[in-house]
Amino acid sequence: MLTRFAPSPTGDLHLGHAYSAVLAHDAARAAGGAFRIRIDDIDGSRSREEYVGASLADLTWLGLGWDGEPVRQSARLGDYAAALDTLRARDLVYPCFCTRADIAASLSAPHGPSGAVYPGTCRDLTAAERERRIAAEPHCWRLDTARALAIVGDLIWEEQGQGMRTADPLAHGDIVLARKDAPASYHLASTLDDTAMGVTHIIRGGDLIAATDVHRLLQALLDLPTPLYRHHPLIFGPDGKRLAKRDAAASLAAMRAAGVDGRALAADLLTGRLPTGYSLQMP
Repeated sequence: MLTRFAPSPTGDLHLGHAYSAVLAHDAARAAGGAFRIRIDDIDGSRSREEYVGASLADLTWLGLGWDGEPVRQSARLGDYAAALDTLRARDLVYPCFCTRADIAASLSAPHGPSGAVYPGTCRDLTAAERERRIAAEPHCWRLDTARALAIVGDLIWEEQGQGMRTADPLAHGDIVLARKDAPASYHLASTLDDTAMGVTHIIRGGDLIAATDVHRLLQALLDLPTPLYRHHPLIFGPDGKRLAKRDAAASLAAMRAAGVDGRALAADLLTGRLPTGYSLQMP
């Protein structure tokens, strides 16, 4: 077994991150396996180096040890570009010049698991128009999901303890694989990274269940193995809202500064015991 925890260095880790990391770490150690760290740092506009060190300090405070050096997404840009080139050569991706405002204003944009689904505005542009606009306009690259699904057929994945699930990538529309401001989307980078790291079991929050549909499609297209998945409940604060990095009171740094015993906190989280006012809920 090999599990991982993949923080983004865009702010302090909070209690919800600790819960996910503790579950992944314990599952690997209980099975005599490995626990790895990946730093998801390709968001150049928001990633900060100080948060890398802070995240590793938080994990050490919790008593979690990891195997090998942390992997950085910023060191794997060539692999993302190669995968995108592979999909481009198969005519499975296309450039999209729409802004978020364009998509929001489109009356034909339905809603899916992650909000408004891209209505396909740029999908049928001619090759000549694509080339002309690529040279002059910011653009992302989208997967032609229907075309891709026609190639791979029905897809399934296993949720640990709950059996097999049927993936529904079409519900997400033509998802972005490379953003205007980043060389790869979360979907593409995470799917490739998990394979490269040898991850066998992905333990992550229930808010990412729907994303697994997309990851399963990418695995099939790129001939990658499919890990076993386990999506856990999220931690909600005393205000009834899901924890976010802006919730300073729930940050691990604040708890450390207040003298909380990190190892004791990790032991509590492992058994589902939370500080007063906090609760576990599936989104």
